[in-house]
Amino acid sequence: MPNKIIKIALLDMYNGEPNQGMRCIIDVINRFSPVISFEIFDVRVKCELPEIKEFDIYISTGGPGNPLIGDGNWDVKYYAFIDLLNKWNNENEIKKHVLFICHSFQMACLHFGLATITKRNDTSFGVMTIHKTKEGVTDPLFEGLADPFYAIDSRDYQVVQPKLSVFAKKGAKIISLEKIRDHVQYERAIMAVRFTDYFVGTQFHPEADPISFVAHMRNKEVKEKIKEMKGKRKFRNMLEDLLDDDKIYRTNETLIPNFLRTAINDLMKTKKMLSN
Repeated sequence: MPNKIIKIALLDMYNGEPNQGMRCIIDVINRFSPVISFEIFDVRVKCELPEIKEFDIYISTGGPGNPLIGDGNWDVKYYAFIDLLNKWNNENEIKKHVLFICHSFQMACLHFGLATITKRNDTSFGVMTIHKTKEGVTDPLFEGLADPFYAIDSRDYQVVQPKLSVFAKKGAKIISLEKIRDHVQYERAIMAVRFTDYFVGTQFHPEADPISFVAHMRNKEVKEKIKEMKGKRKFRNMLEDLLDDDKIYRTNETLIPNFLRTAINDLMKTKKMLSN
């Protein structure tokens, strides 16, 4: 089998801001290095997008800012690119697999008309409990994860008020929801969606690993900001959750690898079938 026969396009949505997310995603991708290669495209700063024919798998990252607002250039081209990927899958036997993360997930939900995007009452930051839906229990993205499972959540916006008639029309499925909060009246946010058999997205950050997150919180300014935002007790609880082997470590080691394995297996199976 030739090396690096699967190519990943990593769509950088961080808008030039320093982050740990890109390093974390690359770390997960490198676990598959005998089979895949990757290239980064700076979508928001340089308006870079890949040539569809050249890549098999796409990972669109999280990022800062309001998902409802672009500059009228990169966002228009990004949405058109998503439509081209979807069109490709409708017309070709070899499919393009896409994972949307956080900011990209919000934009995808907006673009497909599946739900409403609203600003949260306050920032969600830290370790979040994620509940699978009935459809999520059998979704390959979550294979090997408990119900509920745990993930890093960092966002000022949320996907809510699902338009179920649109979900049904498009064949999309909600596969996970935010933690149940009995003591408040806020509705539960949608935390993951299976848009199609080949497009899937998460509101949370499956790429996040505890090591980089703890390192981030050791910054004095960051530490004080979190304590002010969430309180000292929640800050301590967050540290305990990060060190629990069955929480963030498990999600980091499971979810994106599941996405990549599913995509790689599908691509290799189809290419082999077509070559016979």
